[in-house]
Amino acid sequence: MTSLPPGPTATLLTLLDLDDLGGARTDKDVFVGPSERQPRHRVFGGQVLAQSLIAASRTVTDDRAVHSMHAYFLRPGDADKPITFGVERLRDGRSFSARQVHAYQDGTPILSMIASFQVESEGIDHQSTMPAGIPDPESLPSTADLLGSIDHPVAQYWAYDRPFDVRHVDPALYVSATGSHVAKNVVWMKTMDPMPDGDTLHRAALAFASDYTLLEPVLRRHGLSWITPGMSVASLDHAMWWHRPVRVDEWLLYVQESPSAQGARGLGTGKIFNRQGVHVASVAQEGMVRLPYLEGPA
Repeated sequence: MTSLPPGPTATLLTLLDLDDLGGARTDKDVFVGPSERQPRHRVFGGQVLAQSLIAASRTVTDDRAVHSMHAYFLRPGDADKPITFGVERLRDGRSFSARQVHAYQDGTPILSMIASFQVESEGIDHQSTMPAGIPDPESLPSTADLLGSIDHPVAQYWAYDRPFDVRHVDPALYVSATGSHVAKNVVWMKTMDPMPDGDTLHRAALAFASDYTLLEPVLRRHGLSWITPGMSVASLDHAMWWHRPVRVDEWLLYVQESPSAQGARGLGTGKIFNRQGVHVASVAQEGMVRLPYLEGPA
């Protein structure tokens, strides 16, 4: 994989450059990948999603691109340990291939995913319309602008070490929840630096970034920020569909909403458009959102 000068984008490329343990294959193809160090020592879910897709893609022919995945986060991952990926080849048909991936640490699964790959085909074509009147990303503050002056390891990591530049159209929820309590959230995002070519690489990197803000429409609807005292948030599952080719080193608009929250769970859905208005991907995720003042007796 092409190398870049040290920085967040180079870190992303390192994370997605898995080692192939070909000699270890039994009924599965086995790969190993590093974990990105995190202030809270928990693996970022988007990292495991992206690495699992890279592992699965290594077992299909180059003419088959991932078009969908469905994943469950089973356990928190330890960001100080590598991750082993076992890929089971479920089916190879004339046009589609299906793969199941389990991500392990210490022999215990932390994520389970099924992904489907397809040979490029001609067929019917329509898409959603990109919302009008969205401010340009260059006019919006970056995360570094918002958090760079805060002397806290999480704030500094979000400001300078994440591989994606994420810019909120409405006020960000990092430290406060201002504005209307609506179940919507819109961000622009792209990698900090240019990325090498490669459709598989860019699709996997988009999965990485898709996990950053997808529960924010749930939080915004209830006036919650990421540092609401006593709040516990965790991703439970993640589904994604890639509709058209994408480049993550060019600005992408991520339009999100939450159609429902109940039972300490909230659902976030999202559509991702490139700057030309092409609908490149759709995403859905359910997450646990627990608040201490809503918890019942022990």
